[in-house]
Amino acid sequence: MKLNDLLKLPVFDGTAIVAGGKSLNREVHTVNMMDAPDIIPYLKKNELLITTAFHFKDDVPALLHLIREMSRQECAALGIKSKRFLGSIPESAAASAEELGLPLLELPVEPSLGDIVNKSLSHILDVRTTELHNAMQTHRQFTQQILSGQGIPKLLDQLSSLLRLPVLLLGPYLQPVAGRFTRAATAGRLEALLAGGSRFPTQPSLFSAFSLTDGDRETLTLFPVHTHRQPHYLCIEGLLPSAERSSILTVEQATNVIAFELMKENALKQNRRRIQNEFFANFIGGAFSSADEIASRGREFGLTGDQRYVCAVGRLDGADKTTSFMQYKAEQDRIVEHLEAELEPFPRPVHLFTQDRAYVLLMPLAEEWKTVEASFLALLEHLQNKVSAHYASELSFGLSSYAQPLVHIPVSYKEANEALYFGGMAGKTRFIELYQPKEVPEVLRMIPYDHLRKFYADTMQGFTDETIKDHPTLLQTLSVYLETHCQLAETAKRLYIHRNTVIYRLEKCEEIIGRSLKDPEETLRLRMAFRIKALLPEGGTAEA
Repeated sequence: MKLNDLLKLPVFDGTAIVAGGKSLNREVHTVNMMDAPDIIPYLKKNELLITTAFHFKDDVPALLHLIREMSRQECAALGIKSKRFLGSIPESAAASAEELGLPLLELPVEPSLGDIVNKSLSHILDVRTTELHNAMQTHRQFTQQILSGQGIPKLLDQLSSLLRLPVLLLGPYLQPVAGRFTRAATAGRLEALLAGGSRFPTQPSLFSAFSLTDGDRETLTLFPVHTHRQPHYLCIEGLLPSAERSSILTVEQATNVIAFELMKENALKQNRRRIQNEFFANFIGGAFSSADEIASRGREFGLTGDQRYVCAVGRLDGADKTTSFMQYKAEQDRIVEHLEAELEPFPRPVHLFTQDRAYVLLMPLAEEWKTVEASFLALLEHLQNKVSAHYASELSFGLSSYAQPLVHIPVSYKEANEALYFGGMAGKTRFIELYQPKEVPEVLRMIPYDHLRKFYADTMQGFTDETIKDHPTLLQTLSVYLETHCQLAETAKRLYIHRNTVIYRLEKCEEIIGRSLKDPEETLRLRMAFRIKALLPEGGTAEA
């Protein structure tokens, strides 16, 4: 409790403030009585020390040393019964306490030091007991709201009423999850703060209060909300001083209840994502036998059979395949959660699925593609920026050529994958590649997959061993070389490498395939093989 509130107790009647009157708002956590000269090693922060100063009656320098040490250790105040042995508090002691901002109290002769300690501690304990009782009541109230299905928004409204300040819940990257900022620009200012390297406490016992000074000044207080994953933050629009223990305890109860609700919601979301991703894998894998079955299954996930969809497939550039499966899945789940949050403000519904290491976006299209192309491409660029800023990874997208009915989504998915594949093989990073129908692929689609697979295996058999040193680099160089009509200079330019490096890699490719790249028939065969590779299903299995 505050020192100035403690001094209002009857036991402190007659107490005079000798020095440090501007610091009476200090917190007092305990009260101690000095009965030995070696008290300094036992001093505590926020402690009120009272004494008769018997040990200092002939040693004023020792009293000054005590005042300095109490200030250094952030004690609450020093109370002296000067009439017993000092007669009066030395002016040097008062001057030192005033300079250091340490409240120096002159206590009356009565009551005794023991009474002061006992009654002060009893009052502090009563205040703490009341605070804890109120905290338990608040926790019970918040828990009941959640159990009754009122959800986090209702809890935030209740907390806002108690604190008389706006309250909202932020995600791991300070994006609003429940509630809205009073000022629309605050979210962008917080994002800029995070992008600038600012970090906030994640320990349960810590919170942070800060002011945004770019533009209109506003103060925010953040409390971490801990789950089994990245922490969320309870944001209070305004300053909540650490001295307001009752309010702090109320907020802490709210964070505990919200944490359990978030974990429950996350478990439900994980189950929903797993089910919808299984549906999508079966869908593009041809597990459904008829258009009616596809429409029936799709309705469960918000997809309608008579609607056309644009398909975008995204992957992280250069994803580390040596990462353990658990690490990869945890990272993918975090990215999916972030993408879902970023898709919510988009004016059109966008369905998100994951397939292996890909992020698949399906956007229903009710009008001409040209009317929404710019906004959808801007959305993809926005997602790229978010992934780059928060995960230090680059996200690239392949986009299907035009919208397809639901039953033909597997075709759109393959088109988007093909665009993504060729964009990567061309040496691009963080790109958005639109699928362009080509005569060769369209003709190749008419050939049974078994024949295509056999042609590809015969042509690229030297590259089937992925343990070959620089295997991906050699394949990429060979692909770019063929796409640039076998021009060494253009290949080097696209790959940002020296011309001699291109020559060296192509010689290695000739050694692997055992044939010359100067043979026009061989280069045509290799170009066809690369085209076929983009059409073959992942894993090498498909229906003919």
